[in-house]
Amino acid sequence: MSVSMRDLDPAFKGVGQKDGLEIWRIENFNPVPIPQSSHGKFFTGDSYMILKTTASKSGALRYDIHYWLGKETSQDEAGAAAIKTVELDAALGGRAVQYREVQGHETEKFLSYFKPCIIPQEGGAASGFKHVEAEKHKTRLFVCKGKHVVHVKEVPFARSSLNHDDVFILDTESKIFQFNGSNSCIQERAKALEVVQFIKDTYHDGKCEIASVEDGKLMSDSESGEFWACFGGFAPLPRRTVSDDDKFADSHPPELLCVGKGKTEPVETDSLRKELLETNKCYILDCGLEVYVWMGRNTSLDERKSASGAADKLVSGTGRPKSHIVRVIEGFETVMFKSKFDSWPRASQVMSEDGRGKVAALLKRQGLDVKGLLKSEPVKEEPQPYIDCTGHLQVWRVNSKEKILLPATDQSKLYSGDCYIFQYSYPGEDKEEHLIGTWVGKTSIEEERASALSLANKMVESMKFLPCQVRIYEGSEPIQFHAILQSCIVFKGGLSDGYKNYIAEKEIPDETYSEDGLALFRIQGFGPDNMQAIQVEPVASSLNSTYCYILHSDSTVFTWSGGLATSDDQELVDRMLDLIKPDLPCKSHKEGVESELFWDLLGGKSEHPSQKIERDEESDPHLFSCDFSKGTLKVKEIYNFSQDDLMTEDICILDCHSEIFVWVGQQVDPKSKIQALTIGEKFLERDFLLENLSREAPIYIVMEGSEPPFFTRFFKWESAKSAMLGNSFQRKLAILKNGGAALVLKHKRRASVSYGGRSGGVPDKSQRSRSMSVSPDRVRVRGRSPAFNALAANFENTNTRNLSTPPPMVRKLYPKSGAQDTAKPASKFSAISHLTSSFELPSARENLIPRSQKVGSVTTISNPETIDNEVSMSKRIESLTIKEDVQEGEAEDDESFPVHPYDRINTDSTDPITDIDVTKREAYLSPAEFQEKLGMDKNEFYKLPKWKQNKLKMAVRLF
Repeated sequence: MSVSMRDLDPAFKGVGQKDGLEIWRIENFNPVPIPQSSHGKFFTGDSYMILKTTASKSGALRYDIHYWLGKETSQDEAGAAAIKTVELDAALGGRAVQYREVQGHETEKFLSYFKPCIIPQEGGAASGFKHVEAEKHKTRLFVCKGKHVVHVKEVPFARSSLNHDDVFILDTESKIFQFNGSNSCIQERAKALEVVQFIKDTYHDGKCEIASVEDGKLMSDSESGEFWACFGGFAPLPRRTVSDDDKFADSHPPELLCVGKGKTEPVETDSLRKELLETNKCYILDCGLEVYVWMGRNTSLDERKSASGAADKLVSGTGRPKSHIVRVIEGFETVMFKSKFDSWPRASQVMSEDGRGKVAALLKRQGLDVKGLLKSEPVKEEPQPYIDCTGHLQVWRVNSKEKILLPATDQSKLYSGDCYIFQYSYPGEDKEEHLIGTWVGKTSIEEERASALSLANKMVESMKFLPCQVRIYEGSEPIQFHAILQSCIVFKGGLSDGYKNYIAEKEIPDETYSEDGLALFRIQGFGPDNMQAIQVEPVASSLNSTYCYILHSDSTVFTWSGGLATSDDQELVDRMLDLIKPDLPCKSHKEGVESELFWDLLGGKSEHPSQKIERDEESDPHLFSCDFSKGTLKVKEIYNFSQDDLMTEDICILDCHSEIFVWVGQQVDPKSKIQALTIGEKFLERDFLLENLSREAPIYIVMEGSEPPFFTRFFKWESAKSAMLGNSFQRKLAILKNGGAALVLKHKRRASVSYGGRSGGVPDKSQRSRSMSVSPDRVRVRGRSPAFNALAANFENTNTRNLSTPPPMVRKLYPKSGAQDTAKPASKFSAISHLTSSFELPSARENLIPRSQKVGSVTTISNPETIDNEVSMSKRIESLTIKEDVQEGEAEDDESFPVHPYDRINTDSTDPITDIDVTKREAYLSPAEFQEKLGMDKNEFYKLPKWKQNKLKMAVRLF
């Protein structure tokens, strides 16, 4: 598109650089900016331009331009607004969607900017901003239509204007009446109340009475009598007839027209296909009430203006309703435009960043500020689970039509051939919250998938639909799932009877994981609180340069670090080794320097990928209202949504691309509640936004009143609103009449549970509280010290090697050694052994310790002694270990150690000194050798976490 300085109005300099609205009014055929304080005020004799800039999660800016035409505006001003809109789009790089808005026939997207409504005032530019003396109040009658945005239109103040199908507002000097037609829906009545509040605040200074009148009450109600008296008494109301707009929409099939060389010609075609649109031409798609102007990327500004003029001329013809005109640029078509075509390839946007940069460079040379044209880099944030992770988890494996409760040690071990059900209970704002989910393995059988969903549904129904429910497929798990499990291993094969019978019938080899067999695991995750080991085919092509892997065959264990893997990835490998092969030494390999045995186990070298496995990322959320009947799902997008758009009679879908939420209101029919998951599946199948939604994306079912924080984060949430009694209309009417007060449903607090437990039964207070909270700034909840639990587990089972939990949650106890302490430690350890003999063995994920710390572990107890003061001793030990846990990052106590040369204290020394504390070899180094070997001084070293200290010591043979 050719752009020159003379084509661009100076009023558009620097526009569209931040999220929000910018509005201009056409005065003397030129755009004049409107101050923000006057946004939403429109005059019937004027034309306006509205720019909505939206900053997306990707960092790009998206633009919608609307030009609004008052019913009394002149044709010249309307034409100027249309032309200036095309110029504004050019100033933004030619990628905005443009809408023609006619007073009384505005699009829902436009009205969503000015909630609850717009009520244009009489007059125009000449008188619009002049002070007008207060006139006597004029009684007016308005009709309100819409469930989520309200079309407000003034109609003649006469009984004949009323009907049974709509909601009306009668604004008198002393009182505002809302008349609810008998055929109007609850949602429309509730939204109309917001308009009543707007009229009260705007035209009555917030001081007047409010009355609600129900169609059919006649004179029996005092407010009804007062309302009908305004019309001279009651009389039967007429039925609303089908409007001309409705007739025209039903009888007008889509027609494609080509605009060029001053004329418009129809395109002869049997079906609408994207291939019909040529990039060097403009087209009009006439759909009756909607008219689209499509502008090819290689068209000039004059050609685009000509196409816009042709569309305006088309809709202004006799016999046509007030059609919406939507202008789209090639590569930035709206979903509604694409949906009109029989086929539209699902490709990325055509407009390249290179092309956008050329437009920006051109405009910059012409003196325009083009900051808004350039795509900013998205802010990379570590994903957050937005759920309190101090809760209690139970996991069941589905076996045919039954579920088997797993012990705490197996809760994070999943098999691809099986299905699982989990129930997670955690503390909410004022009550206990629950999340019930199903995890579906990739190779699980259909019968057990259906059984898992059925069993989970019964659990939710038994709890009166209060829990949030989620369906998860292997490979598409949301971060909440991994945050709850923290460390997860997914094995090949399955353990259920159904899976084993299936592979036997099909004569499929059983690939179920064996500890003694050959297995390869890909290690992934965001950190110690979110790490996974995924078993993959043990072949070289399964490797990926951006990940780390664990390979084992019987007693041989290798780790492999891809050339593009980070040090954080390697730390995850160290932890996962302690879960997969805790008792065997391993050999580390880096990409490019592998041993022959490593390649032999994988069947020889081969090419492997070097790109991270892409997962669907969360995108800007879209909210839809749903209508599901007779197996057909119809949805309608709610623009610029808020919590108030979640109406208690509705089912809504929040689409975040990587996952969807099906929100179910309290007043929804029970049969529809049961179909919530089906509605979610239908939504994924239809992919209404044409965004390539995965059919396996997680589906959450959220019940009103029990919304989890990972759902409410998309709104400015007020918990009281979702706990109110009554239907949508009753709730809003109570707030309107009572000055904001409303009846609130008091949630009964369930029996409290301890949120440290991981076992299937009643949680034990001795178990560790979970580590991750809703907010990263929240102080972690702690139970018994993790280090104490880890040590106690060793005393109970002398052959158990300490497993791991990531620092700083877990600290290792390092008993000091030395001749002066030979008696005390034995007595102390004997006391702990006696005290902890009845402790339940902590689960694998609760006493994880970095693999590198295991060499110095205390694994045997000698000369056990019985002491009387067991409880006080245990409290003292626990107090000490908690204190150590809290002091993460502080230097250890300064102790006096004699200085010895490095050659005599390292683990490979040929002339070792024997009377040293082998857990503190580094402490015997001189300051110079300490700096040389460990790369820092002692102060800096002892401020590191223990696991990192030990890792550095291992590298220089001091551990």
